[in-house]
Amino acid sequence: MSYCEDTIKKMLPKTYLRKHVAHEIHVALAYFKNLMPTMDKYVYNDGTTKDLMSLTGTIPVIFNDQTYNIPICLWIEESYPQTAPICYVRPTREMMIIRGNYISSSGEVELPYLEEWKKGECDLMSLLQVMAAMFGDFPPVCMQPQSEPKQASCWLQFHREAEVLSNTDGSSYLCLARDDGQPFQQENETSC
Repeated sequence: MSYCEDTIKKMLPKTYLRKHVAHEIHVALAYFKNLMPTMDKYVYNDGTTKDLMSLTGTIPVIFNDQTYNIPICLWIEESYPQTAPICYVRPTREMMIIRGNYISSSGEVELPYLEEWKKGECDLMSLLQVMAAMFGDFPPVCMQPQSEPKQASCWLQFHREAEVLSNTDGSSYLCLARDDGQPFQQENETSC
């Protein structure tokens, strides 16, 4: 679905800088077409909740010359663009988070770009581009292992030979071979 700036602006409460935020979201959605703006409840670490604008969906990431769609969610607070969005990787049931330098165990994205956020210099489009580039170097998710230890499994899965197969609807999925050379059963495969 395509969202015009006016539609996005109407979704935003008056506490936001509506014109500015709607324009940035519109620009980001023009390139990252699998994201969707939604007003939803965000739960802070202290348990309080607030209705915030979010961008939820997938961004394309190139890893080992293959494109994968990484599920994310960006929460845009009312103080935006003064403050950076709160960003998460949101794995599907078949995926698990690969904790690392830029991803916490809860899936929160902790990039230097977010930590050094400056109004007027940083924006949603650039943030999404930085995330896509960084995830290509350091994948944030992997397929859920069946019997291998989780951390070793993720490393192995991203360093094994993989076969990318296509569904009839044009989407792709990754098929990884097990240690014994046999393919995983279908319930262990995931669409990306």
